[in-house]
Amino acid sequence: MNKTKIAVGVVVALGVAWTGAAWLTGKQIESHMDQIVQNANAQLTKLAPDSRLKVSYQNYQRGLFTSHTQLVVQASSQTEDNALLKPGQSVVLNETIDHGPFPFAQLKKFNLIPSMASVHSELENTPALKKLFDLTKGKSVIDADTRIGYSGATASTIRLLPLDYQNSETGERYAWNGGTLGIDSDAEGDRVNFDSDIDSVALTTRNEANQPVLFTLNGISLNGNTHLSPQGVRIGDQHFNLKKLTTAVNGQETATLEGMDIKTQFDSSGNMLSGQMDYAIDNLMLEKQSFGSGKMTLKLSQFDGQALKTASDNYRSQMQALINQPGIEQDPERYQEGVRQIMAANLPLLLKGDPVVTVAPLSWKNDKGESTFNLSAHFKDPATAQGVAQTPAEALSRMLKSLDGKLVINMPMATALMKQVAMAEGYQESDASKLAEQQVKGLAAMGQMFRLTQQQDDNIVTSLQFNGAQVTMNGENMPLDGFLSRYMLGAPAQNLPE
Repeated sequence: MNKTKIAVGVVVALGVAWTGAAWLTGKQIESHMDQIVQNANAQLTKLAPDSRLKVSYQNYQRGLFTSHTQLVVQASSQTEDNALLKPGQSVVLNETIDHGPFPFAQLKKFNLIPSMASVHSELENTPALKKLFDLTKGKSVIDADTRIGYSGATASTIRLLPLDYQNSETGERYAWNGGTLGIDSDAEGDRVNFDSDIDSVALTTRNEANQPVLFTLNGISLNGNTHLSPQGVRIGDQHFNLKKLTTAVNGQETATLEGMDIKTQFDSSGNMLSGQMDYAIDNLMLEKQSFGSGKMTLKLSQFDGQALKTASDNYRSQMQALINQPGIEQDPERYQEGVRQIMAANLPLLLKGDPVVTVAPLSWKNDKGESTFNLSAHFKDPATAQGVAQTPAEALSRMLKSLDGKLVINMPMATALMKQVAMAEGYQESDASKLAEQQVKGLAAMGQMFRLTQQQDDNIVTSLQFNGAQVTMNGENMPLDGFLSRYMLGAPAQNLPE
């Protein structure tokens, strides 16, 4: 047998093996569709328990190398209205499944990693989405390609078409010029990595004076590497960046925010969670006047993971129940009281583990100076205290182990800031300068009169320390109940969590 015949035989053998493997893979995928849908519904219930939606599939057509099916999202109740879909309405995804081990869709991208399948998804033009398809001239506003590994891990690339929706009756407009979203997940949905890039979004609404208000966002990016802690809390690293946000009223620019950057980093050790959040704004302009830049670093540590998960679940379900109360939208006082009660009820759970919260620093600066605020608060679990708090001081001592805070307001910086505020309100520059100087000097004098602040050079300074029993306010020592009596006007104990 010569080499040519051997080579042909190898190619034929490989072709037969590939064909057989593809056929077996297609059969395997079909046999797992019920489990895939079941897992999708379980995740939907977990992530959005009040959505009242369910996922199913229909019209599965298995081929040798490619199969087709439809995923259907509809209301779980056919007799009850749903916020997203009414009974009888559905959102349908047309799925084209290229079988492994080397799906054609992946080979086109020169991706030679063996995979179970590659799935291309597009929206079907159903009555529920008719208006959306009218805007895109019959095209699916979303299409996605997902590679499914033999382990069950997935890697998806989701593309958003440009969209421009206008309501001629209300004057509302929502538009963006498209973007991409990438999501990678392991088989269990434990580790999820994502990244997105959306160039610009424009929203137009009407204010109370019936004037058009235009919000324009440019350079939006979001990415993260996350996983579930042993307690089920999603932790990891996330980063959001916005290059520019502009607000215009009736065609006149009123506010511009440049360079917003938010980073979060959370991790777990045993049952404890800790993390850090960093916020930054490069420049804020109001009425074309620069108000400066700001930043804040917030550190959280020693949070009990299970208690945090329970508090988060409670808060979500209790807030949903509050929102669903009849007439709550027309009764803001009842809504605010409901929120306060929910926060108070879940606060003891958040304090389990004796957590520590640190702000170092919160700052704002302009070309005249910088003002800063630093705080370190060490809390304690109120459930470990004995008896019932009889006074506000006892109630606070049950929750707070120690505190150290300092506020420094730079007077030239504050004067420049208040001048910009006055000019934004219509004052002439000379009048705005005089008014700003009077306001800052008045603030310094009032703070000293009520023993809230001290003046050190060009700074208004307040410092506060608490060691569990004694309070030191601007260098003056006093017991906690004396501090509360002087500065908190004797707040009743029942307003503080026990």
